[in-house]
Amino acid sequence: MIAVNLICNCTMKPSPKILIGYKNSSFLARCHHTLAMSMSNYSNSCDINIYRNTMQCPFHMREFGRIMHGNHQVFGLPSSSFGQSRSLSLSSTKRDASSIAGVDLNFKARDFSGSVGTRVDDNNGEMAYVKGGMNVKPIVVESVEEESRLEVGEEDENKENSGGVKNADEAENVQEETEAEKEAWRLLQEALVTYCDSPVGTVAANDSDSEQPLNYDQVFIRDFIPSALAFLLKGEKDIVKNFLLHTLQLQSWEKTVDCYSPGQGLMPASFKVKTLKLDHEKTEVLDPDFGESAIGRVAPVDSGLWWIMLLRAYGKITGDYGLQERLDVQTGLRMILNLCLTDGFDMFPSLLVTDGSCMIDRRMGIHGHPLEIQALFYSALRSAREMVTEDENSKNLVGEINNRLSALSFHIREYYWLDMRKINEIYRYKTEEYSLDATNKFNIYPDQIPTWLMDWIPEEGGYLLGNLQPAHMDFRFFMLGNLWSIVSSLGTPRQNNAILNLIDAKWGDLVGEMPLKICYPALEHHEWRIITGCDPKNTPWSYHNGGSWPTLLWQFTLACMKMERTELAEKAIALAEKRLPRDSWPEYYDTRSARFVGKQARLYQTWTLAGFLASKMLLKNPKLASLLCWDEDLEILETCVCLLHKSGRIKCSRDVAKSQILV
Repeated sequence: MIAVNLICNCTMKPSPKILIGYKNSSFLARCHHTLAMSMSNYSNSCDINIYRNTMQCPFHMREFGRIMHGNHQVFGLPSSSFGQSRSLSLSSTKRDASSIAGVDLNFKARDFSGSVGTRVDDNNGEMAYVKGGMNVKPIVVESVEEESRLEVGEEDENKENSGGVKNADEAENVQEETEAEKEAWRLLQEALVTYCDSPVGTVAANDSDSEQPLNYDQVFIRDFIPSALAFLLKGEKDIVKNFLLHTLQLQSWEKTVDCYSPGQGLMPASFKVKTLKLDHEKTEVLDPDFGESAIGRVAPVDSGLWWIMLLRAYGKITGDYGLQERLDVQTGLRMILNLCLTDGFDMFPSLLVTDGSCMIDRRMGIHGHPLEIQALFYSALRSAREMVTEDENSKNLVGEINNRLSALSFHIREYYWLDMRKINEIYRYKTEEYSLDATNKFNIYPDQIPTWLMDWIPEEGGYLLGNLQPAHMDFRFFMLGNLWSIVSSLGTPRQNNAILNLIDAKWGDLVGEMPLKICYPALEHHEWRIITGCDPKNTPWSYHNGGSWPTLLWQFTLACMKMERTELAEKAIALAEKRLPRDSWPEYYDTRSARFVGKQARLYQTWTLAGFLASKMLLKNPKLASLLCWDEDLEILETCVCLLHKSGRIKCSRDVAKSQILV
């Protein structure tokens, strides 16, 4: 039996009855509920009768994707826990949703559209996809005639405004494109992945010489972000919209490792378009990977965070905020937030994660509270706060977001910051302190300060350290976390400038001949053997262990533009433009100065060329670049959850903090 999580395409042969979950099926596995659908004779009212026959099983109810053919769709049922969290309770703006728990449901497809002001034509047989029993919109809600009318109107308007050219600035940018940019755009187009004849993403790498494709032929959420940004900046929004909606539909799918399922709301790390033979006809399906097939079997913590930030970027750049307001999108957004904001045993406001759950997806000693995840978490929370619709059900969620933002901001600025003054403070730490007034709150032993750091850190620079846990500080410099701390204003303005000062002062170490180092310094000798488990791919100054990743270029550009240090970004882009085309756009570079192409690096890596393109386009569009950043939010700094408590036992840690950086 083939166990596959999938979404079927819209070319499936019509059938009056579709049965899901039958015992000997090679189509869907691990299914414990039978859902039989009886379709009417495609009447104009699109009446659908659903009958659900529940079977005895020890597992919770599973969710399924859709099977579409024109008027045909299968609507997924929720798990038994769906909608129980206060963060997920939603009410339709148009009408109340029918209870999915009923045995016999009668409804009309048009009643499940979350669209405002969009009428579903009874004659064209449009259907809506229902996930988890909530009202959602189909991926395509406008009729063909309406789309054609809008396109004609847009063309006429553009002709009047610019003499037949859609965008004069875009035309000018095309003329100014270098040979490297032209090649990158051509390769990016070749990396497109289509599903149901529509582009839905880009493969991770298009290296035809690779003998082991592994999962590089899949669409990764984190890898697609620079591609999405490049497309948005070029005015091509459809692929990004398709990507957001299709990954959203994969969100609630069954994902297990050894019969155990992680929390609901988890976004897949990647997905692949597969062709299966179904009812004697070939059909396309989406096969997601939530970590059950990944190296190390680690679920992706950052996928949902990247998805939220891309959703915000889509609205900011295109002006299409209707996508954010859709009920299915709001439901998916709240599911991610509910998963991340769930209370646990951790005492810190930072997000507790396992090793390998982010861009550094192999064992590198970053388990606990790595800076990269905290910066992405903070950015995602700030994005979500802008997009969550305001209603009675969202008040508690917005309050949770504000409290977490306030606590996380203080925690990172106060305890993760490292400069010469802070190192001197740690050097004189007393240990075994027990009280709320303790200076050394996490019982850090001064002997942990590495010898390389004392002579390496400049007087005018600083950075946010890589990780903080009880009795442990990871003093390594991690590029992605520090760059996103600048972009999201997780750090103070003074800290953000100090980070760029550090990169400028240590250019040879952090940039070298190819930007940018993913972390510094590399783990070597006995430390490498213990922490990485003798990982042959993460040898010193290679891959995640001090390797140089050109895809970080666009995030560096964004951070530099925000802090008005564009000269640093231009300098780094110039280095990349000289070597990347010549080296066939590799995934990463090796050695301390990044002189060699990575020993196992894939060529024609999509997020390498997309990162380069996004960097160039950001410099050409400073106004759009500013929309992707966040300014300092005084409301976050002033909000403190301790003020909500009236108990005399509560003593705010901010009052006893002795930091000099919160100015």
